[in-house]
Amino acid sequence: MLWHPLFAVYLEVLTIAKLDHQLNEEIRDKEIRLIGADGAQLGIVSAAQANAMAEEQGMDLVKISPNAVPPVCKIMDYSKFCFDQKKREKEARKNQRVVEIKEIRMSPSIDTNDLDTKVRAAQKFLADGNRVKVSVRFRGREMAHTNLGEKLLLDFADKCSEIAAMEKNPKLEGRFMAMFLTPKNNK
Repeated sequence: MLWHPLFAVYLEVLTIAKLDHQLNEEIRDKEIRLIGADGAQLGIVSAAQANAMAEEQGMDLVKISPNAVPPVCKIMDYSKFCFDQKKREKEARKNQRVVEIKEIRMSPSIDTNDLDTKVRAAQKFLADGNRVKVSVRFRGREMAHTNLGEKLLLDFADKCSEIAAMEKNPKLEGRFMAMFLTPKNNK
């Protein structure tokens, strides 16, 4: 925090990964369980002794498990550990994909060519890996014939059955009847 006679300015450094590990002299426990740089158990030693061993090897002493009794510390190159952690997080973020829900709306009196166009659009969405919500909107007296809308949705699902599975069966919600299709995994 920087102070000025008229106002205070607070500067904060943003970090990509929040790593709260105690290092070297920050470790003030009497006894710790020590793990070597190669992963070997070195037993229970004092913090000062473990810190000396880490300095001998030119590495850092890092408290890995502070809640254990006694706390677990490891001898490692902390800057390399942080770099690898950030790299793994960045890779995980790059590989994750958000699945969107695309919606296709129809009326129960849709013509066959229009239906085929909607089916092709749904197949394109499913091929891209998105879920598809297919809904039929009933207006006025069409509410008396919801069975036609259900038949239409089941027919739609049948036409997309090669690349999609029906997640939810057609269900009437107010003036809409909807169903969900999910892409089949081709693994």
